[in-house]
Amino acid sequence: MAEPDDTTISLAIKGDTLAFDALLRPQLASAYRVALLLLGDPGEAEDAVQEAALRAWTKLRQLRGGPAAFRTWFLRIVVNECRMARRRPWWAVFRIGAPAAKVGFGEEETVGRLDLLQALAALPEVDRTALFLYYYLDLPIEEVARVIGISVRGSKSRIHRALVRLRPGLDLEEPLP
Repeated sequence: MAEPDDTTISLAIKGDTLAFDALLRPQLASAYRVALLLLGDPGEAEDAVQEAALRAWTKLRQLRGGPAAFRTWFLRIVVNECRMARRRPWWAVFRIGAPAAKVGFGEEETVGRLDLLQALAALPEVDRTALFLYYYLDLPIEEVARVIGISVRGSKSRIHRALVRLRPGLDLEEPLP
């Protein structure tokens, strides 16, 4: 499939589902990973991405910047859907989590992983989001800033502060770009 262009956006705005699919499909895996990391539940993450896709379809006319801006625009919708899902009352949806799969980690690795997951969970949501977008999805710092709606300098500071909170005394090997 060819790289999406302005024609693809135009066709999608006019209701062409194949054109919208060409824009959306490459973004779904990243969107799901962000939602899963923010919500912590695979079912809720799928729901958030599905809601974000529907919202993107209905709001496609609001996209500015053409196909190159679609990823950032869509990820921002996903992040907002995750925020809204977090605001819903706890009793709105009650799910029993699946039993944890036994993974081949030793006790030391498991404890370290749990420590990291607990430290990540303790961070404010916007800090976790910035870390995930930058380190997990490898988005450029400029795109991280656009997705979370702050300046580039602000996103660099947020990522740095989040890393410092994760591991007291953590030294960054490389400065952020």
